[in-house]
Amino acid sequence: METPNGRRRGLLAAVVIAVLFLLAAGAWLWWQFQPVGKGGLRLVRITPGMSARQIGQKLQSQGLVRSALAFEWAVRLRGWSGQLQPGTYELRPSMSPWQVAQMLAEGRVATSWVTIPEGYTVRQIAQLMEERGVASAQEFLRLATEEGDTFRASFPLPKNLEGYLFPNTYRLPRGTGARAAIQAMVSLLEREVYQKYRDEIERSGFTFHQILTIASMIEREAKVPQDRALISAVIRNRLKRGMRLEIDATVLYALGTHKSRVLYRDLEVDSDYNTYRRKGLPPGPIANPGAACIEAALRPAEVDYLYYVARPDGSHIFTRTLQEHRVAIARARAERSQETP
Repeated sequence: METPNGRRRGLLAAVVIAVLFLLAAGAWLWWQFQPVGKGGLRLVRITPGMSARQIGQKLQSQGLVRSALAFEWAVRLRGWSGQLQPGTYELRPSMSPWQVAQMLAEGRVATSWVTIPEGYTVRQIAQLMEERGVASAQEFLRLATEEGDTFRASFPLPKNLEGYLFPNTYRLPRGTGARAAIQAMVSLLEREVYQKYRDEIERSGFTFHQILTIASMIEREAKVPQDRALISAVIRNRLKRGMRLEIDATVLYALGTHKSRVLYRDLEVDSDYNTYRRKGLPPGPIANPGAACIEAALRPAEVDYLYYVARPDGSHIFTRTLQEHRVAIARARAERSQETP
């Protein structure tokens, strides 16, 4: 028969065991909610439709949380179920499941600042987007050159969006994708250019596409600001007279290259963009012009120049007749020879 002392000892032992179990369980739970440890930033892509459990499993597999279950509990206890937002996130192993869950619930995705310089081509922009982790260069190039007319704008969009990707500095989510990035640039062009200059465009006698084409040639040709409106005037004057534009930058675009000088053999390239061989404007822009060159395309200088030649400092000599132009060429060559050591 068990004595009272024996029963008390048994009860005490059970209490001790229960307390130890609770302490151990509490310690285990506490440990699960602690950061994994130190480490650098890791990019994690959360796709639409992922559940808290699936996200937790992905975080655990990448060493960002100790337990997928702990992450799921953190989400549920905070009432964030169904609120975790897709995107690419910058996370550290030093963050707790609570901190990670809050970041995903608030949608604090990783972003990149991307500056598109004036005069960049679609191909150059595509490469820049890939370097900044915003989108695949291949996908960007495909959408921007083959499916341009699927984007939203209040003006007609061609299949090839060369000239329609407005140069600016953009803050874009990492991994945002090519379509969203392209739409952001087209939308900014609409706000900053089309809406602002719409009346001038309609009075100019040119379509918006043609204005962007002229602006792109100005962008590639003008190296100093004061030459923009003058080059614009030369383009307008030559078009009025039915003269070929003979713009070197169009030849380089046709060749798909960039170099400081165009050779005589380059002028023979068979392309609709070669304004040495084709009259009128090229089929479309040869680069993505900035606001200043678009304004110059709309507001050419009131001069009767028909020719210009580049000087070593990047500026141009503008002339009215072919004879004057030949003299200017000789002058520019003499200046270049003086600079050659």
